[in-house]
Amino acid sequence: MVEPTAEDLRQGGSPLEGQELEDWEAAQEAAKILTTLKREVTPSRVAMAGAVLFMLITLTVSGWYWVLPRDSVTVETHYMQRGGHLMMAELHNDGSRAITDVVLEIEFQTLDGTLIDSMSLELDVLKSHSSISGDDLEMMVVGYTVWDEYNLIIDLEYRDYTGQLRQPDTFIHQVGEWSQEILMDKAERHFWPLD
Repeated sequence: MVEPTAEDLRQGGSPLEGQELEDWEAAQEAAKILTTLKREVTPSRVAMAGAVLFMLITLTVSGWYWVLPRDSVTVETHYMQRGGHLMMAELHNDGSRAITDVVLEIEFQTLDGTLIDSMSLELDVLKSHSSISGDDLEMMVVGYTVWDEYNLIIDLEYRDYTGQLRQPDTFIHQVGEWSQEILMDKAERHFWPLD
């Protein structure tokens, strides 16, 4: 049995001897489909399809960030030695839903646990993708040497998007070795549907 050449298939000639008519017609149809596809699939169309796929993937990822219920709470604390001990804190809610009944307490203690000073903040609601700082989250301690080390104790509790009370473990930092430190304490993340 002799195989037809590509030129025979392109010209649409009659089938060769001994070859089934159905096989020849199927080969002719496949050749026509490939020719049509070659005309319609261009590099610019492939690039455009890639761009659309990239946009769909980006949309899916941003949907996770903005739409799916999740909580993501961080306490950022700056410790500085400036004629005393200056502490400034900021509470971040990077989650996609508001948190409620927020209580943040920060204590400045000696290494043996003696309380020197404290600051606290109570909020009814902290909206999603927002943060809060201000006078309630600033503390200046004067009269204690900057040559010693101290403990900074951070307690946080809040209700997440499901109404469940979240109380991360107490964050304890030893400060004073450096004249400036930035502390980032992240509460455990919870997100739907794995919550």
